[in-house]
Amino acid sequence: MVAALAVVLVSASPARADTIRDREWWMGALNVAQAQRITKGAGVTVAVVDSGVNAGHPDLKGAVLAGRDTVDGKDGRSDTDGHGTAMAGIIAARGRGGSGILGIAPEAKILPVRPSNDTTFAAEGIRWAAAHGAKVINMSFAIGDSDNLHAAIREAAAADVVLVGAAGNSGDKGNDAEYPVSYPEVLGVGAVDRKGKVLPFSQHGPQVDIVAPGIDMPTAGLGDNYRTGWGTSNAAAVVSGAAALVRARHPDLTAAQVVELLTATATDKGDKGRDDYYGSGELNLVAALTAPPPQPSAVAPRVTDAQAAAPGSASGGDGGGAIPPLAIVAAGFVLLAGTVLVLIVAVRRSGAG
Repeated sequence: MVAALAVVLVSASPARADTIRDREWWMGALNVAQAQRITKGAGVTVAVVDSGVNAGHPDLKGAVLAGRDTVDGKDGRSDTDGHGTAMAGIIAARGRGGSGILGIAPEAKILPVRPSNDTTFAAEGIRWAAAHGAKVINMSFAIGDSDNLHAAIREAAAADVVLVGAAGNSGDKGNDAEYPVSYPEVLGVGAVDRKGKVLPFSQHGPQVDIVAPGIDMPTAGLGDNYRTGWGTSNAAAVVSGAAALVRARHPDLTAAQVVELLTATATDKGDKGRDDYYGSGELNLVAALTAPPPQPSAVAPRVTDAQAAAPGSASGGDGGGAIPPLAIVAAGFVLLAGTVLVLIVAVRRSGAG
């Protein structure tokens, strides 16, 4: 299965840069201006595994690093579809002074990786991004399950990368699990409207961890145009931008702690506590940046399958200082033998006396 998880582009016509900012309604809903007084995401790289990114868009000037095209070996800084560019705009667009699209984390860097329509290519791209400095990976796509893809996801999680995925746009009709969002290592994002209500198309289920705005969202397009769209893709991009802000604010937090902070500070919606429509609730950007961060011991480190299967993995490796189990058994035999020898000597001495 391959599915485009929109931005479902409903408009591709040019728009004036000095009016587009007024249409970013989610900036007010999330109090983004207040959040950006705390941090704008400097020092954090967000990989966008998608269709590439139009690095020439004026609102993305200076934001897009040389990335990776896993098919043709190029750097991912071009886009013929527009989806990846739209995601990059929501995450880290610089705007044009007081006009143009402004992203959630406008001082973060975008690492474009493409394509995302095949499990082999997507897995290779995820591995490449994790190895080339990405601290957050945005995955606004849906493809089939595969051992290789899940292995790449686990490796990225073990490398301390926040993995963000779109929940899907099939709503109540979505009975089949979609990937990569259904992997437990991925922060799954559903979409809400202007009033914070989950949208009918937003797929629900155990994969949903949090929700964010995902409707009527103008963003960067091809050329120097703007496009307006909807979808859980957009919502995932918003959360990826939020993760970049948290990582910039708290650079010592692990990826798991960043996810914990985002979900623990979300505004509870729907049924009390976690539910399959809203997850832990709606993203509360300012709360995530101002709440006390999790303590280092609050989140157990992720254990990869390779670590779990490795002999002696519980000891933390050869230099970890723990005593290997075989050494303990051997010591036990030595102690037992010594005890028996002492008893024999004692008995002989008592008989000789």
